[in-house]
Amino acid sequence: MTEAIIEGLRTVPIFATLDDDAIARAAAIAGIDEHAKGSVLIERGLPGAGLFVILDGTVAVELQHRTVELGPGEFVGELSLLSEHMTRSARVRAATDVRAIAIARHEFVGLLNEHPQIAVAMLPSLAQRLQDLIEHPA
Repeated sequence: MTEAIIEGLRTVPIFATLDDDAIARAAAIAGIDEHAKGSVLIERGLPGAGLFVILDGTVAVELQHRTVELGPGEFVGELSLLSEHMTRSARVRAATDVRAIAIARHEFVGLLNEHPQIAVAMLPSLAQRLQDLIEHPA
């Protein structure tokens, strides 16, 4: 299972720059979740617990005014990593069968402290999502 996680992490841009030790550390704190089409990965309003990195399939991120689809190599749940008191801002549903890497918030914070380049790699995606929300609020 760990080898599958390592291979999956290496394909994701936010983890691609990590050395072998850092990838192994990330894999050690991660698990693989499988979600059937239609199942809910994240529910709006609930406390955030971690991050999902999509390996296979597509998720629908249901915002208040529209829905955005994300696929392999993309991640959801990142806002819960920024503050332990944030609640989920969107509902995320499996648009197809989905296989994803799941990393709990408390584990991810430790990983970021050891390897801050992960946070730097996340910034372009976060900025793009923020700009998209500002430009297309409804």
